[in-house]
Amino acid sequence: MEWSDDAIVLSVRPHGESSAIVETLTREHGRHLGLVRGGASRKAKPSLQPGNSLHLNWRARLNEHLGNFTIELAKARAGDMLESRDALAGLNAFSAVVSAAMPEREAHASVFEAGNILLDAIQQDSFAHWAPLFVRFELGLLEALGFGLDLSRCAATGVVDDLIYISPRTGRAVSRTAGAPYKERLFQLPQFLLGAQNADPDASEITAGLRLTGHFLMERVLRPHGRDMPGARLQLDGFAARES
Repeated sequence: MEWSDDAIVLSVRPHGESSAIVETLTREHGRHLGLVRGGASRKAKPSLQPGNSLHLNWRARLNEHLGNFTIELAKARAGDMLESRDALAGLNAFSAVVSAAMPEREAHASVFEAGNILLDAIQQDSFAHWAPLFVRFELGLLEALGFGLDLSRCAATGVVDDLIYISPRTGRAVSRTAGAPYKERLFQLPQFLLGAQNADPDASEITAGLRLTGHFLMERVLRPHGRDMPGARLQLDGFAARES
């Protein structure tokens, strides 16, 4: 069994004296692990950093085996992100969420492409610029996994205007008028998620967006499989709250 693909490094752990087991998000083969022989060496370590993009080849005797990766660095991002506190928070949260939420070896090319866009933004821009992308990435991840939210119209009245809430139970938008009696039980729906013209979300809207996507990731993806929200994602919530 053998294939080649593009990948993003999610995590690396030592294996034996000189090898490493590398967890990646690939374009065509989903979240996939493989053994890199010599992966713990000084030569390989700079390439095998979370957030870096690779070209890799996977080979195994049987498809269900762990298999071996041979790697080639395609884009180095980790060095820049390690120098920035907010970028490191974003990188750690991205890697942890993908690792926890994505089924192993289930292809989602759209998630891979969105992940590359997000990581490029985290590498290059400030928290205020990439944090809205992080919220959109998690919305897209929910959609890819079959748990997309319906932000198109009010769940109660069917109107498409003045949608400012979302139901934590159904994941459907609610208008200002319909939601007013229940607003204490509803999530705020940040307007940048509706594609509002000239929407430039402030820190409070970003915090609301992270709270929204975090809730549905937990309730629809993680909890049903007995998983907790990753600590790195909770730390990103705290970082966003401090920026508010």
